[in-house]
Amino acid sequence: MEDGEKPQSPRAELPRGMYAGRLDDKGRLKVAAPFQRFYKGLEEKTLFVTSLDRRTAAIYTLDAWRATEKFLEKYSDDPESAATTAYTGSYLGSEVEMDEQGRILFNSDLRRVVGLEGTELHLYKFRDHVEVVPDAIHQEMELRSKVMAVNSFGTLRKAGLP
Repeated sequence: MEDGEKPQSPRAELPRGMYAGRLDDKGRLKVAAPFQRFYKGLEEKTLFVTSLDRRTAAIYTLDAWRATEKFLEKYSDDPESAATTAYTGSYLGSEVEMDEQGRILFNSDLRRVVGLEGTELHLYKFRDHVEVVPDAIHQEMELRSKVMAVNSFGTLRKAGLP
């Protein structure tokens, strides 16, 4: 390290594990304390809340959303899929900031299309964002996990998963 240089602090990471949540009557999700700490620690406080598949929602930092946009702009193997996914993300998305009580607003189109209201939500880190999964979709995923977990794990172990 050069004289006068500050040591770099480790990059904050999204919390791991599965967390429960529910939207309030105004469409806000109060996120668990580990997520609150992560979002409060960001330099750029604006988040992008959207869906790319119309089944689950996602909370992106703006840096992570910019990387997604860049990927979709450059993806040439199937331009129609990229354009459709970009449209869906824009249509259902909105820029928001977490409020002082640790709540994140989900816009009405996103809530309606994904079916987020009146159900338990399951939140977990996936790649560079937080997936927000309605209970019905969570139950589908859990059933698929019960059927496929052993084979999936074996495949990944053979491929070098530590």
